[in-house]
Amino acid sequence: MAAGEGRRLRPLTERFAKPVLPIAGRPVIATLLRELADAGSERVTVVTGHLAEQVEALAGDGSAFGLDVRFARQPRPDGSADAVRRALAAGAGVPALVTAADVVYTPGDVRRFREAVAGGVAGGLALVRGRRPEPTKPGVRVRAGRVEVVYDLDPALPVTAAPLWLLGEPLVPYLERLPGPPYELKDAYQRGIDAGVAVAAVEIGPLRDLTTPFDLLAQNFSYLAAVAGTAGPASTMREAT
Repeated sequence: MAAGEGRRLRPLTERFAKPVLPIAGRPVIATLLRELADAGSERVTVVTGHLAEQVEALAGDGSAFGLDVRFARQPRPDGSADAVRRALAAGAGVPALVTAADVVYTPGDVRRFREAVAGGVAGGLALVRGRRPEPTKPGVRVRAGRVEVVYDLDPALPVTAAPLWLLGEPLVPYLERLPGPPYELKDAYQRGIDAGVAVAAVEIGPLRDLTTPFDLLAQNFSYLAAVAGTAGPASTMREAT
């Protein structure tokens, strides 16, 4: 999912698509495509929208990453479930891994997630420990290794959602008739869970992402956090990871 506008990163994202911006000196989407290839993926459908040509030019046909990359366009920012529907309409198959294209995972975590959900579960959601729940990174309620509540802002919850999902065939019907726009995966998965679809909860390691323009500095010039001490850059860097 690479169609978002990245509004909190303005003015940078007025000129650059968020997935082409770097973390650790490499375009985020390039790092992600390599991780998907390492996880055993062969074909990737990238859903583009805002400044789509930049993302499509960088990803190309995928051969540089050992992948077959195809594209689907999302003309309006109508949410993550809408993005997935457009990918399926463009020929993506299920079961599928679904991920945002503006996050860097701990190396190997995409592969570990795929292996963890390879046992026939209908769906999966990656979780991260140690982040405070907030609207863009909600807490998740888990029971016996299964997700019970996808979106919960209770500050006592120990895990929050990562933008990495397994979409199995039983969940596909719940992508339709959602409230919105925007139409979001969290609502589709919750409806599926409420109807008895099993969604596995899989904990992964820390994430790195870009939320504000300062994050771009902190994620590419780590010495800035060291020279600034605990205030400002250091706290921002902890939030970004």
